[in-house]
Amino acid sequence: MNYGLIGEKLGHSFSKIIHEQFGIYDYDLKEIPRDGLDEFMRAKEFKGINVTIPYKEDVIKYLDNIDDNAKTIGAVNTIVNKDGKLSGYNTDYFGLKSLLEENGFELSGKKVLILGTGGTSKTAYAVAKNLGASSINKVSRSGKDGAITYEEAYEKYADADYIINTTPAGMFPKNEAKPAELTKFKKLQGVADVIYNPNRTRLLLEAKELGIKNCGGLKMLILQAVAACELFTGEKVSEEKINAIHQNLFDTNTNIVLTGMPGSGKSTIGVALAEKLGKEFIDTDARIEEREGRKISDIFATDGEPYFRNVEKEVIKEAAELKNCIISTGGGAILNNENIKNLAANGRIYFLDRKPEDLIPTDDRPLANEQSKIMKLYDERLPIYEATCDERINAEEGIDESVEAIISKHRV
Repeated sequence: MNYGLIGEKLGHSFSKIIHEQFGIYDYDLKEIPRDGLDEFMRAKEFKGINVTIPYKEDVIKYLDNIDDNAKTIGAVNTIVNKDGKLSGYNTDYFGLKSLLEENGFELSGKKVLILGTGGTSKTAYAVAKNLGASSINKVSRSGKDGAITYEEAYEKYADADYIINTTPAGMFPKNEAKPAELTKFKKLQGVADVIYNPNRTRLLLEAKELGIKNCGGLKMLILQAVAACELFTGEKVSEEKINAIHQNLFDTNTNIVLTGMPGSGKSTIGVALAEKLGKEFIDTDARIEEREGRKISDIFATDGEPYFRNVEKEVIKEAAELKNCIISTGGGAILNNENIKNLAANGRIYFLDRKPEDLIPTDDRPLANEQSKIMKLYDERLPIYEATCDERINAEEGIDESVEAIISKHRV
């Protein structure tokens, strides 16, 4: 291959998708077993490669030159072959540094905690030091190799200003995991997570709930690829191209989730959105009825609301693990915070708001089959709809207008 990525397991890599959007070269993924690395590196049959786990340190001995940042970090993720001479770089450094700066993380003179002690933690440490952090501590469960434990972090560094997570805690498929409790840190200004699958980890969702500035790893992944591309080709990648790639990856990896009162138009608007954007439409209420083989009103009448909510939670969890979909939820889905966390991991939530007096009661909605029930439900649920959404959409203006409003706001 001329350009590509090497690693032991590459099944979930986005690198090919990103690099081929530069439109300059073909990019291959090459899985190499541990006993095959030496032969590959000595053959030098490539022009430029990226390197991922577990070879970022192992490739260093094959290099003729190594960039200062890569040397400081002790890991290489990009290698350029020029006339048989191999030069190594760490573009993860550029990606993380740019991510923090773009999101307004001002580390100068601030206290930084880096969660994890693996290879990426070394990159985060170098970036924090370069940006002028006054103190930097790595945190691990064991507290070995110069790190502090999480208990020490809570007790002695509760005044930390920024947290950077470099652990895999919260990565798909174990989305529920979270490396630390943010409520322990009373002065936090920002939280960054290098994980990009899911889009928003539980750590970032907690930061959002607490009103703390936060950012995930998708843009970092793109920015490190940009730096690698520029090293491969010697050509500058335009901001326009970078933004287009980011938007494309965001669109294809992010669900549009619709919440709102029964009768607010979630299904109708969802179908219209799906048709316009060419995405799959999922109605969680319809999936519940399909799974149970009966109407929701019958479920309520026979087994009660608690049973229905448990089924709803299972259906929503399954739907939320998909990507690039339009998901319409039941009116009460937002009552369970676990539903919201699952939906928000790979989705952006849009609250379709209509005046309660315009909502029509129907017999197939047990909790909203009378106007008085609708008015009461709206008053009870409005604060939850508002607190759990990313955007509020005025659904009074019509289907087409609501569709266009959602599309216009679905931007990174």
